[in-house]
Amino acid sequence: MNEIRYIGYSAVHPKDFVFDVPGGHDCWLLLLTHTPALFFVDGTLREYPAKSAILFAPHHKIYYRACAEHYENDWIRFESDETYVSTLPVQGVPFSLPDPEYCHNLFQLLTWEHTMPSANSERCIDQLLRVLFTKLFEACSRKPTAPHCHDLLLLRKEIYNNPQYNWTVPIMAKKLHMSAGYLQVLYKKIFETSCMEDVIDGRIRMAKDQLLYTDKPVAEIAEQCGYSNVEHFCRQFKKTAGISPSAFRKSANTTQANSVSL
Repeated sequence: MNEIRYIGYSAVHPKDFVFDVPGGHDCWLLLLTHTPALFFVDGTLREYPAKSAILFAPHHKIYYRACAEHYENDWIRFESDETYVSTLPVQGVPFSLPDPEYCHNLFQLLTWEHTMPSANSERCIDQLLRVLFTKLFEACSRKPTAPHCHDLLLLRKEIYNNPQYNWTVPIMAKKLHMSAGYLQVLYKKIFETSCMEDVIDGRIRMAKDQLLYTDKPVAEIAEQCGYSNVEHFCRQFKKTAGISPSAFRKSANTTQANSVSL
């Protein structure tokens, strides 16, 4: 069971902001920071970077304050008897989030469900909290993140969402303000594939979708997926999928026809 006491996202505070509750709350407090902040941990005031999370257990001392021109965070006070909350491996200490935007979006959804309740809000809140704590558990269990990990994750999302763009390694490197060689080494280390392999995979996935669900000519699909040369598209498609685009479409249509006849 979960019950939200109060929740907010993208809350902005001035540079003299201090939050000090020596005896803690009588419920859980979860924070996601968007700016650096000072936290009292193990008897010492330490600075932790932006894009960190921290879970305070009930009656745990809480002290944190701004250390820049302003302080911004997402936060939730809530009651819970769920084990996925109480067994989070790291409590009372900030830890880095590899995908803070994902968690921030969950906070937005939780806020909307809490402030505009409906017949299914309780169920939605429970599911959203489960997803959020699953991501937090993953973050706690990760090895120390590599340099620029967050920037590379954002780049990979952009590649997946827009594989048709004219992606090149120099263009990607310029976006991240690093050399092309360094980008390729980091990308391979973090994702175990190259950035251009991700581009190709994204383009072929898009092409398969277009071949399955539209009647567009192969040449038009090739252009839509970022290929200026249809022959190059067909070679790359066959290398990745094992068959030509036309054969893929024909095979899919045959399978669908057989399914309908059955």
